[in-house]
Amino acid sequence: MSTTWIIVIVVAAVIVLLALAFFVFGKNRRLAKRREEAAGLREEAQQRSRNAKEAELAAKEHADRAQRERKAADQAGARAHEVDPDVDDREKEDIAAR
Repeated sequence: MSTTWIIVIVVAAVIVLLALAFFVFGKNRRLAKRREEAAGLREEAQQRSRNAKEAELAAKEHADRAQRERKAADQAGARAHEVDPDVDDREKEDIAAR
């Protein structure tokens, strides 16, 4: 085997090894980038989840407050009908039944 063929084989082997190394490092770089992107998306999802929970809690508190106000308004209306001298007894009984 001549020296030329040995040099050609060694150069080809080096090229193959470099190509393999670039492929592996490139793949690792892409994986790291995707992991970083996934971490950012997870963080965004967690923040949105916290915001949604806060909004749900605020909405529940608002609904509870509205229900208390509705009850107070109904009681005030019923009391007004009890006191009103222009409402006859049948209407008072209907209102009390509610």
